[in-house]
Amino acid sequence: MIKYIIVDDEPLAHEIIEEFCNMLPHLKLEKHCYNAMEALQFLNSNTVDFMFLDINMPKLKGLDFLRTLTNPPKTIITTAYKEHALEGFELNVVDYLLKPFSFERLLKAVNKVVQTQQKATEIKEISTSESGHRFFIKGDKKYHQIASDDILYIEAYGNYTKLFFKDEMIVSHEKISVFEELLPQNAFLRVHKSFIVAIDKIKLIEGNRIHIETSKIPIGQTYKNNVNRLFNS
Repeated sequence: MIKYIIVDDEPLAHEIIEEFCNMLPHLKLEKHCYNAMEALQFLNSNTVDFMFLDINMPKLKGLDFLRTLTNPPKTIITTAYKEHALEGFELNVVDYLLKPFSFERLLKAVNKVVQTQQKATEIKEISTSESGHRFFIKGDKKYHQIASDDILYIEAYGNYTKLFFKDEMIVSHEKISVFEELLPQNAFLRVHKSFIVAIDKIKLIEGNRIHIETSKIPIGQTYKNNVNRLFNS
């Protein structure tokens, strides 16, 4: 089952989304959240695969709420305001549904979530061996076998991703979010919307920069708490 929540201050929106999703047997509604703070509290102790998120909510707007999450679930924006579409996609939302939307349009958005999950799952299934965490990625029309222990850091590159090693760099056809799910969470840390670093490869942290080999990786404002936990735990 694919678990989701609805974050919207309008009860009617909840009814419509739930009615549409009930027509899809592989989806399971976990929580109705009527404001961002309620959703934040739920996500602090629960995990879901994706959420429907309204933009125009009281106290904390939808996109501002999304920025506060260091590891947000896949997000489908639902709103009556199309002018925020570009801003939403800059935050890597899966899709942007303009109210009122049809069942067919919602189904298309949900299918994007499913396809992303299946892609990540397929990589996981072929990637783990008894000798360590290894996986194959496609880059430069070749399939590279990667040992996660060899990765220094990862950088988002549009719809692609750059994997940096000691002596080479490989461009992958996957988005950075796929690697965030794939790599061991105790060994890698998201420190910026565009960067994931290998914790044991960090040489030093200075201000808002992480030094790995000769590279300096920026620390994003919303990811500072993640980094601080490395030396405050």
